[in-house]
Amino acid sequence: MSHAHESNTGKIWKVFGILSVVTIIEVILGIVKPDGLYFTHFLGLNLLNWIFYILTVFKAYYIVWSFMHMEGETSWLRNSVVIPLIFLVLYLLFILLTEGDYIYGVFKDSTIKWNF
Repeated sequence: MSHAHESNTGKIWKVFGILSVVTIIEVILGIVKPDGLYFTHFLGLNLLNWIFYILTVFKAYYIVWSFMHMEGETSWLRNSVVIPLIFLVLYLLFILLTEGDYIYGVFKDSTIKWNF
């Protein structure tokens, strides 16, 4: 039995292209900081930060999808890997934003001075 070698060059270039485009968009938005996105707030953050979070989660999902070869697996296996990842990332964001806002409020409204 001989197995035919299948080239993945096209897939590699596709993954490289998609991740590059998303990263270039993030870098351009980080440099330009459009006023419409930077000064518009939604759920405690400006829209630009939400776009960064969404693009970062997309890149993480796509990396897992491509490099862990999830596209060929059954749906229950894909979901058992991806759903906890998404839940934990969103939970981490919630904790960081909540605690960060609390710390900012403590330093802003109290007699404790910013010493760092």
